[in-house]
Amino acid sequence: MPAIGLGTFGSDKYGPAEVAAAVREAASVGYRHFDCASVYRNEPEVGEALQGVAADGISRESLWITSKVWNDRHHEVEQSCEQSLADLKLDYLDLYLVHWPFPNSHGPGVSVDSRDLHAVPFVHEQFMETWRQMERLVDRGLVCHIGTSNMTVSKLTGVLRDASVRPAANEMEIHPHFQQPELFDFCVREQILPIGYCPIGSPSRPERDRTPEDTVDTEDPVIVAAANRLGVHPAVVCVLWQIQRGSVPIPFSVKRSQFEPMLRAVETMRLTDEEMAQIAGIDRNCRLIKGQVFLWESATGWEDLWD
Repeated sequence: MPAIGLGTFGSDKYGPAEVAAAVREAASVGYRHFDCASVYRNEPEVGEALQGVAADGISRESLWITSKVWNDRHHEVEQSCEQSLADLKLDYLDLYLVHWPFPNSHGPGVSVDSRDLHAVPFVHEQFMETWRQMERLVDRGLVCHIGTSNMTVSKLTGVLRDASVRPAANEMEIHPHFQQPELFDFCVREQILPIGYCPIGSPSRPERDRTPEDTVDTEDPVIVAAANRLGVHPAVVCVLWQIQRGSVPIPFSVKRSQFEPMLRAVETMRLTDEEMAQIAGIDRNCRLIKGQVFLWESATGWEDLWD
């Protein structure tokens, strides 16, 4: 897996055409890793962009393409994967993830107070039924690797105990103000690659995911000081920190002026040991993607989603 990827979640701000154009342009400057999902509602357009990437002479074998099964299709994983493959115009995926460990869903653009009337808490046995379908994708050769997303240590522990095919990766929120050391160390110890979404603190996240107590990573004095030393935007420091720590960041941007400097920095720059230690000390346990829309009737708050 390439050390940095480009996310394709357009949030509520960027349409499919803009995201697809960014994929094509990002490939032209050297990106080879693209993180997709059916729920982003842009895989057909991204697929067209990937065909353009191929026409530009970039081989499929040099790319790493991830997609995910959405919550409302936990009972039909194979069909969901087949649809993503058709939309992305691919014969296989490098990685396929269970997007959230709950079958709880929501419509596009909903408010933070929206609730799925059929939402339920995490049930290990039900998740394993979904995971068995994921394993069949590997058997069929439709995907090279399978993994999880938005999991916790306790949930992953059960999966590792009962899985025939272990998760190869876990996609999780990671940025300097939310470092998740327990989950991160667990994944590393179990040889599950951590993939970090929101690596710069997700300035484009939907309004439903914003709360007054949220902090801004790119304004932290430690991040700003490192950026000033390197002569880069603070967002680049967040990405460098994550790679040097041992996870794979997947920042989202549709602007070449943003995503190209990140790639160049990964190729040419490093934070010092002192800077890495200083960043380790600014963790504020500030989760930005809290998942309120996935709560069930008896839940006491978004914390219930995360054990």
